Amino acid sequence: MSVKPKISLAPVRRERLAEQVYESLFHLIMSGKLPPRSKLPSEVALASEFGVSRPIVRQALSRLRDARLIMSVRGSGTLVCSTPQPIPVAPLARDPDTLQHFLYGLELRLVVEPECAYLAAKRRSAKDIQRIRVELEGFEKAALKGDTAHHFDFGFHRNIAKATGNPRLLQVIDTLEYDLSHAVSLWRHLARETTKHNLQAALAEHREIFKFIQSQEANAARRAMHRHLENARMRLLEVRENTER
Repeated sequence: MSVKPKISLAPVRRERLAEQVYESLFHLIMSGKLPPRSKLPSEVALASEFGVSRPIVRQALSRLRDARLIMSVRGSGTLVCSTPQPIPVAPLARDPDTLQHFLYGLELRLVVEPECAYLAAKRRSAKDIQRIRVELEGFEKAALKGDTAHHFDFGFHRNIAKATGNPRLLQVIDTLEYDLSHAVSLWRHLARETTKHNLQAALAEHREIFKFIQSQEANAARRAMHRHLENARMRLLEVRENTER
């Protein structure tokens, strides 16, 4: 019997209610809090959680179905798809301001995360190494099966920040989780023909970062993290160029 995922969110009481419910559920799916094949709460339960009407929830769920992130199964309810399918480019992908927002986020990460890797290599404990390894292995297994892997990607970076022992650095990384899940999803929509190759490249970069943190080679860890994020920035720039053609 599957465990029903718990959703704890503040009620949505502003304009664009359906959009906000959609964004919240999108984030829960992309961050892995609603994992592949998990069952969503009923429309009544979701309406209660978000403080909106059932028609608003239905509209948000319809968008998620159109994006092939959820599916309705007779007798089972609404489930998160095990492997999201390629879909037409989302409207936000054509918005240059949205892409620029993601690029600004990567600039911030380029400033912060190489230093996180450096400090993590200096200060990490055996428990930190184990936590980072779990996320890396989860990313590898999910990628192999074609499952959603974004939450493992973020968990890898988050646990590196945690290994610094500096809670302020961890707070900065936590503020980027929402952007990261959207950016990766956008990249999947726009560059799906090269995603497999890029995913393997990102995994190789993760392995290199982990190796240097584990061996406490702080300067090498800093350089490896910087290369990884710069490569991510270049991949997103390629996406932007594709949307402008």
